[in-house]
Amino acid sequence: MIVVIAGTFRVPPEALEGFRPHMAAMLAASRAEYGCIAYSYALDVEEPGLVRVFEAWRDQAALDAHQAAPHIAAWRAAWPEFGVGERRLTAYEVAAERPL
Repeated sequence: MIVVIAGTFRVPPEALEGFRPHMAAMLAASRAEYGCIAYSYALDVEEPGLVRVFEAWRDQAALDAHQAAPHIAAWRAAWPEFGVGERRLTAYEVAAERPL
């Protein structure tokens, strides 16, 4: 069963440019993981500093391995310096998919 993660986190707008290299590193490391189907961030058009998150994982085991990966600790360690907060993510278990 595919696991989809969707949600948001915030970065103060003035810290966003400095935080971009950390986001890029997280994207690259996560996308390289076995079981990663999709991993992306998008900046909200109307709310500066709001980052939208979308992830898709082959199964819960792949997501669990991702959560235990070394780059996760480095990612989280950078948050205080850049004021990252208001992280709201939700996991969805997808039983089937179809094109629209």
